[in-house]
Amino acid sequence: MRKLFGAIALTAALSPVHAQQARADGWSGTGELGLAVSKGNTDSQTLIGKLNIAKEDAQWKHSAGASFLYGKQDDVESARRYEVFAKSGYRLGARSYVFGSARNERDHFTANEYQWTAAVGYGFEAIKNKDTHLTFEIGPGYRWAKLQDVQIHQNEAIARGYMDFGHKLTETTSIYDTLLIEAGSDNTYARNDLGLLVKMTDALALKAGVEVRHNTDVIPGTKKTDTLTTLNVVYGF
Repeated sequence: MRKLFGAIALTAALSPVHAQQARADGWSGTGELGLAVSKGNTDSQTLIGKLNIAKEDAQWKHSAGASFLYGKQDDVESARRYEVFAKSGYRLGARSYVFGSARNERDHFTANEYQWTAAVGYGFEAIKNKDTHLTFEIGPGYRWAKLQDVQIHQNEAIARGYMDFGHKLTETTSIYDTLLIEAGSDNTYARNDLGLLVKMTDALALKAGVEVRHNTDVIPGTKKTDTLTTLNVVYGF
């Protein structure tokens, strides 16, 4: 944990440097960090981090990101999850594009030890103005997955669906909702991230969110749905 906190502190110290480089290269993004600590009858610590970057021009749109969740309860590890993703889209018109995407998730406390997915498809920006955006994506893909603690793999073709919505309520307050569905014959994975972001400065904001993850097929003793409620500090660049 000390090494983890040290890496986070170093990242925060170097963020302005990276932000300047990102803007010079046309990239922009956000970094998030949240920490919850409980002391008393139950001692628990939960650390959450996210990084999202994006770049867009007249022909291409690129995005990538990573996230982690780590938790302990009474000195026993209770959560450990990592996720990375990347996506590139090539514009067909003002609002339509084709894309390719890849995602990897590893979770030590859910049905699947890991899930790799790759997909291609079509995207459409239904709404795109200075206050509101609404984007839909759909296409075929493939998933490589392994069940937790057993040598059983569930590799299968999937259908991928994605929605990204955001709306600026005031000059400082925005609401957002993203939905990802990866549906296969063995398992359907769904994740919905709903939240509210309030800007404190041009670069800093507070974000309250609720993330729900669901797998239709799980091993005995594992719940199908995980819900995570967060309050994070967000640094924009």
